[in-house]
Amino acid sequence: MTRKFNVGGVPMGGGAPVSIQSMTNTPTHDVEATLAQIRELAAAGCQIVRVAVPDMAAAKAVGALKAGSPVPLVADIHFDYRLALEAAEQGIDKIRINPGNIGSPGRVEAVASVCKERHIPIRVGVNGGSLEKELLAKYGGPTPEAMVESALGHIRLLERYGFEDICVSLKASRVPVTMKAYRLMAERYDYPLHLGVTEAGTREIGELKAAAGIGGLLALGIGDTLRVSLTADPVEEVYAARRILKAIGLRREGPEVIACPTCGRTQIELIPMALQVEELLKGVDKPITVAVMGCVVNGPGEARHADVGLAGGKGEGVLFRRGEIVARVPEDQLVPGLMKLIADL
Repeated sequence: MTRKFNVGGVPMGGGAPVSIQSMTNTPTHDVEATLAQIRELAAAGCQIVRVAVPDMAAAKAVGALKAGSPVPLVADIHFDYRLALEAAEQGIDKIRINPGNIGSPGRVEAVASVCKERHIPIRVGVNGGSLEKELLAKYGGPTPEAMVESALGHIRLLERYGFEDICVSLKASRVPVTMKAYRLMAERYDYPLHLGVTEAGTREIGELKAAAGIGGLLALGIGDTLRVSLTADPVEEVYAARRILKAIGLRREGPEVIACPTCGRTQIELIPMALQVEELLKGVDKPITVAVMGCVVNGPGEARHADVGLAGGKGEGVLFRRGEIVARVPEDQLVPGLMKLIADL
């Protein structure tokens, strides 16, 4: 089990629920625009929001952002340790910075000291596309082993000054590389892990990569927090993260629809029926499993774990509850009947 600490009240590591993160894409110094996006992300289910801090104007805006944010904030900082110090002064909840990139040991000590004093965790973020030249030469490229060694170099700088509230990310654009890097890290060290596949792409392909990489790691019990990185509206990242956590079984938010694939035995319009049920369930918040099956013979049995379901036949079908048939109705009454069963739960 990984170590545990808090990010502005959100527990991370140590068996705490996996938290969802995203990042704003507004100019951080534009407080009104950035707060609007933070609130939108929070409303979608995001629990921790990262903001870019490329300059002092952005760092000085952190205080106003914190005052209006409904969720903890992370300052994303590269190279300039003064931005980390200012963000800490402004009340940031977490800092993403690589200590090896900010200069002299004295600068690392200054950041570690203020973060330790204010209980601000630090994320060491390793990216396969920006590894140190010596590691690329040593390993022949951005390998998982190179990424882990890079992370350890940054971690040791913080540990030197007694700082241990560290979260680690090891992101690459290739799913197998990303997964192996996280697995190596999880096998050897107990720092909480921030999961992600970087530069994953647009919404469709990016979500597929995230589902394979992030979902695969979560299924192995690896990971404490995550961001689904998409070239899309950041809110889409949050929705994708929720879908992944739900598919893995780590969250139970609202209904889950299970549906069988069509085959030669299917005698109803199963695909549009499943889509109709899915749409109607958007207004339901009960944590239930709903089955839409195409075969009366096998449907109730195969979906006996579902809370409720329907199974179609030729011109008619059955409604069932936890595998037990409760009614036989005409085809056009299957969906209305199912929704009534759901309402009665």
